[in-house]
Amino acid sequence: MGGLTQENVVEDENYGSNMAETMMRLLPMGLCVVALVIMLKDSQTNDFGSLSYSDLGTFRYLVHANGICAAYSLLSAIVAALPRPTTMPRAWTFFLLDQMLAYIILAAGAASIEVVYLAYKGDTSVTWSETCGSFGGFCRKATASVAITFIVSLCYVGISLLSAYRLFSKYDAPVEHYNNKRGIEMANY
Repeated sequence: MGGLTQENVVEDENYGSNMAETMMRLLPMGLCVVALVIMLKDSQTNDFGSLSYSDLGTFRYLVHANGICAAYSLLSAIVAALPRPTTMPRAWTFFLLDQMLAYIILAAGAASIEVVYLAYKGDTSVTWSETCGSFGGFCRKATASVAITFIVSLCYVGISLLSAYRLFSKYDAPVEHYNNKRGIEMANY
């Protein structure tokens, strides 16, 4: 009546795996929201003028990328939490979307870190002066948001590896065939 059967054990093992994957997908959602909120509140006004994240297209891209990644993380966590076997279409979908989002968030972080670097150091060859001396609070918040975005990138690398493993473990290993009728030795790869 209440005994464990082989089927129940397999379902319980999948539940633990689904729960771990769900948590792994929820972590970047929270981090994306934090990075997004920090950047949205990033503005400073002083005697030199005002500066806001919306003044820089790169930071607007960072906000949008974090929003997209947060939404995708939530939706993928919900789908991963559903107790269903992983089918080939589902595995391919997760794999492709995880890869795409990993590159989107990495690109947003890489572009933003360049802007932050220029804000701190300037570029004398094009006569850009550093702005963080005048807008230190703005630069600290931007740096925090970009740093969190890079942590999100690392999370997506892990998620991408997991989805790649789930997908490619569904394929069989190549079968070795010997069609050597003339006795010539050939290397098999």
